[in-house]
Amino acid sequence: MAPFKSNRMFLSFWVSLFATSLLAGCVTPTGLQTHSNVEPQVSPIDWVDPFIGTDGKGKTYPGATAPYGMVQLSPDNGRAGWDWISGYFYPDTVIAGFSHKHLSGTGAGDLYDISFMPLSGKEVKRELEGGPEDGTISSSFKHSKEQAKPGYYEVYLDDYDITVSLTASDRIGIQRYQFKAPDTSNRVRLDLGYSRNWDDTTDTYIEIVDNYTVRGYRKSTGWATDQRVYFYTRFSQPFAQHQINAQRPNTITTAQGEGVTAIFSFPNTLALEVSTALSSVSMDNARFNWLAEENANDYNATLVNTQRRWNKLLSTIEIDASDDNKTQFYTALYHTYLAPRLFSDTDKRYKGPDGEIHTSSSTRYDFFSLWDTFRALHPFKTITDQASTKVMMNSMMEHYEVTGRLPVWIFEGNETDMMMGYHSVPVLIDAYLKGLTDIDGERLLQAAMKSAKQQEFGIGSYQNLGYVPYEEKSWNVSLTLEYAFDDYAIALLADSLGKSHIAEEFYARAQNYAHHFDPNTGFMRAKSLSGAFRPEFDPTAYHPEDYCEANAWQYSFFVPHDVEGMIALYGGKARFATKLDAMFATSQSSDDLPEWISGNIGQYVHGNEPSHHVPYLYQYAGEPQKTQRLVRQIMDTLYTTQPDGLSGNEDAGQMSAWYLFSAMGFYPVNPVSGEYVLGSPELNSAVIHLENGNKFKINTVNQAPENVYVKRVLLNGTPLSRFTLKHSEILAGGSLVFEMSNAP
Repeated sequence: MAPFKSNRMFLSFWVSLFATSLLAGCVTPTGLQTHSNVEPQVSPIDWVDPFIGTDGKGKTYPGATAPYGMVQLSPDNGRAGWDWISGYFYPDTVIAGFSHKHLSGTGAGDLYDISFMPLSGKEVKRELEGGPEDGTISSSFKHSKEQAKPGYYEVYLDDYDITVSLTASDRIGIQRYQFKAPDTSNRVRLDLGYSRNWDDTTDTYIEIVDNYTVRGYRKSTGWATDQRVYFYTRFSQPFAQHQINAQRPNTITTAQGEGVTAIFSFPNTLALEVSTALSSVSMDNARFNWLAEENANDYNATLVNTQRRWNKLLSTIEIDASDDNKTQFYTALYHTYLAPRLFSDTDKRYKGPDGEIHTSSSTRYDFFSLWDTFRALHPFKTITDQASTKVMMNSMMEHYEVTGRLPVWIFEGNETDMMMGYHSVPVLIDAYLKGLTDIDGERLLQAAMKSAKQQEFGIGSYQNLGYVPYEEKSWNVSLTLEYAFDDYAIALLADSLGKSHIAEEFYARAQNYAHHFDPNTGFMRAKSLSGAFRPEFDPTAYHPEDYCEANAWQYSFFVPHDVEGMIALYGGKARFATKLDAMFATSQSSDDLPEWISGNIGQYVHGNEPSHHVPYLYQYAGEPQKTQRLVRQIMDTLYTTQPDGLSGNEDAGQMSAWYLFSAMGFYPVNPVSGEYVLGSPELNSAVIHLENGNKFKINTVNQAPENVYVKRVLLNGTPLSRFTLKHSEILAGGSLVFEMSNAP
């Protein structure tokens, strides 16, 4: 059972009463149960469980953030390792601080910037045995004294008798500390050198402005090779003394170095709020960001406002479903609003990928995990968040204007070149073809072609040979297949602009996937410079790495733009369906699997992105019942309400976007086509409130756990004779009805 799930109505009551009391100016003390005859009003945030994904492979964080917020204020356990990539791992029992920057479900560890830790008592606990290797100051805690909702996190630190509550606005994180007594030892520690996993601190600075205010920065290198986080912090009460780098108290007011620390004493304090604004530009800009917030020094008002924003966004889709499915759905919807995220300051300035400070034409977004999110997250936003999609597309084009290349994987003002492909191309083109950007089509085409005609990342060989040879690059098969898909998107754009010569060129390039198909084995295989298949071949093997985080089974079906052509290579629909059957039936020992391979059904791997579209391919083979059975099986078994309820990395919203689409009954197999392939919905009903004022309603007749098969689909009352739904049909509003059965 998910954390606090058994107390859902109590939590709903508490959140509603807390918000009401804040608005009335009478705050209910945190942690105290109150009584009222008022029946609680359950809102979307009451169904969100931020702990889902914090255990197992999910790699999510439970802390406080605003929608697309710059700040992700969340607890850190203080340990390094794969399980602690987001800073927090549910099975852990200690907390070593609360830092302001975290990643949501990525396969890389970075950030943990500007870490605070409240302390009380003469002794501090340093977790050594089985804990942080360097003896980091920490406290034990229990999940029974921990809770979280969108925009809110709270925990009780057992070793110091302190309750910590967190909330956040766009650019500010606010911590509330409630000490047990106004003890002379009550204090707050700031660790600017705190880092774990991939991230190394290179420079830090602190400056005491006055006895309420400090500012400074942390610079680091890791996945983001040049990260800069400037901060401005205001305490709600004056500190009696400060101590920097263990120097004598009050003797120095500034310090610089790789790991500056400071202690601030609050001897007569029962409650303290710590408000911190961030910037990638400067300390002054961090201050401007703080001053621009109306409630920058008000925890209560910030919490209420942020949760109102969350409720408004989550109300974009109203659903009727079982309690478990509601929790899964709204938690997934919550996760889709965590990326991309705000990166520019209130004056629109930001640190660019060239290391210089730039001014955005609009809000600047960052954290584009495009290898993951081009598949479903961005198509989902073209339905549910068109306004933000427009601005996000501008951010990607601004990246091009600065670097001369469209982004691959941009993060904290850095191009990481993580993963592969030029997948900003299909994301931008999909938005363009759907009318969701003001970017000039000719300019977009030139930018896309520049990515497609560069010589790096095996693209030179791809253009000359039609594939990437294994002598040149690892992931060579994956590179060819994903480049081919991106080229198809370019062909669509050229076609829409009447550029027939360019369209023909890229339609031809989009067929390059066929170079890797071996008809003798029925797999996409690595080829040499001379054109011969690699002689040693095991389709279940993950080495040599001819496939990106996958094996031959998973990538042999990655032709989302030409499924009919792929079926022809396999010898027709029947043989293609048989091959799919074999994929889901071929087992493999878990001992043979790399860390990032999880959520298996045979060789199908739901925990990683290359497989996500595969269950829907049965529709093209004329066997829709298998799509229907499989997508329901995946939703039922590989998504749960437990802390380990995600079968793989959340990957900036992609894992959740798959669930959201599938729970409503359709999925973008070809995410640049403007069409969605039908599956088997898990919800009783859903209403999508579109930004154009229309409503798209989904209803499921005879919905039941055993009724996984679709008997008939009606669009606006008319039986649908195809297995696809058009984007334009959703935006027009109307109704989609699935009639379900327990037999194919």
